[in-house]
Amino acid sequence: MQDFCFYLFSALTLLCGFLVVANPFSRNPVTSAMFLVLTIVSMAGLFVLLHAFFLAAVQVLVYAGAVMVLFLFVIMLLDLKEEQRRKANKFGWVTGIISVGAILTIFIRAILESRSPGGVTLPALEGATHPLGKMLFNDYLLPFEILSVLLLVAMVGVILLSKKDLK
Repeated sequence: MQDFCFYLFSALTLLCGFLVVANPFSRNPVTSAMFLVLTIVSMAGLFVLLHAFFLAAVQVLVYAGAVMVLFLFVIMLLDLKEEQRRKANKFGWVTGIISVGAILTIFIRAILESRSPGGVTLPALEGATHPLGKMLFNDYLLPFEILSVLLLVAMVGVILLSKKDLK
C-alpha cells in the first residue's frame, strides 16, 4: 500500500506541477495558483510517507496557506483582465462529487484503522520536531538565514513591482 501511495503522490505532484506552468484548461493565473496548492498538498503526502509529519504540516500550513495567499494578492494587484465566467458543466460536478466521496472514504477508513488498543505504547516518531529543530538551527543556520533574507527581498520586490505610477 505504501508503494501505491508513493506512486500516486509522485504522479499527482508531477502532473499538478506541469499544470501550474502549462495549463491547457484556462489562461487564468488563479487556476495555476490552485494547481500549485495541489502540488504542495501532494508533496505533503510524500512527507507523510517518510514519517515526517511535522514537515508535512508545515508544508500545508505555510506554503499552501500563507504563500498562496501572497501569490493570490499579487495576482489581484497586477490587475489582469478578468476572464469571462463559464457555466459549470455536468462532468465537472460529477467528478467533483466522486472526488470528495473518495477522499471522505479514505479519511474515514484511515481513522477507523488507526485506533490502537489501550495499554499499547506507541513507538517514537521518526520525524520528531526536536531533532529537526536542533539540526536546523545548529547545522544549517546560515542557509536558513540566507533563505529568510531571500524571502524578504522577494516580498519587497513584489510590493515595488505591484505599485502603480501616480503620474
